[in-house]
Amino acid sequence: MLDSAQTLFIGVDGGGTGCRAAVGTLSDGVLAQADGGRANVASDTELAIENILETVYAAAEKAGIPRDTLHKAKAHLGLAGVMTSHDSARVASDMPFETTVVTDDRSTAVTGALGGQDGFLLSVGTGTIAAASTAGTFQYVGGWGFHVADQASGAWLGRAALERVLLCKDGVVEHTDLTHELFAKFDDDANAISTFSVSAKPGDYGTFAPDIVTGARAGDPWGVSIMTQGAEHLVGSLRALGFKTGDTLCLSGGLGPHYAAYLPPESLGARINSCGNALDGAFQLAKSLGALR
Repeated sequence: MLDSAQTLFIGVDGGGTGCRAAVGTLSDGVLAQADGGRANVASDTELAIENILETVYAAAEKAGIPRDTLHKAKAHLGLAGVMTSHDSARVASDMPFETTVVTDDRSTAVTGALGGQDGFLLSVGTGTIAAASTAGTFQYVGGWGFHVADQASGAWLGRAALERVLLCKDGVVEHTDLTHELFAKFDDDANAISTFSVSAKPGDYGTFAPDIVTGARAGDPWGVSIMTQGAEHLVGSLRALGFKTGDTLCLSGGLGPHYAAYLPPESLGARINSCGNALDGAFQLAKSLGALR
């Protein structure tokens, strides 16, 4: 049972394929977590807000915390698709908590992965985050959204795969086992791929990423080629951030560790395992709000 004198903290990590929430206190840490639906603000703000609230409520229920006490909570929401202060304010205004800070998902990913230490992060999931942390200051490359950026991400891989499948269907390039496999998911119907693309969100494209990773690992030539291309984007991002051989590097996200096989060895010499995930980072940042009165 939560002591009513304790401040309740809420961390939320929202992205193109799902949302996670953690609730807890300063003394006890995370009391419960819950998973929910997608929460990319740029793709669908209303759906993101709905899924965030449902996921927070589910976590609170698991912890035995009455919903009507959440108005006293302090929350940090790290969400994909937050591009402007207007986006942050829009989401925060619909949250019932005492204090709500809404950021994009980069600061939560860096905080969780590096655990407060200096270093570099390549977090690759549905989207891509490339960041450097120095004495608590963050620097980023990219983060401009799926339609014009997010190179190497699951969404980027998935879209590239379907483009490749259609080129194969038209006879422009040769099919591989991987492109045949992906085409079969649409019953070998190019029109079905075209129809899918009209309304597909980043998370929809990202569902094909595991097939690409598996195909590349098995030696499929196109799979290896696109993973190598993604790795080249990641290396360029590190270079832009000032990465040097020997610097600490963390690969996180659902795809990040899979790129290790395609990155140059000199970039992996001081590679560390992730200290935590973006949800851990969100909860840590939420706890920092406890100092605000």
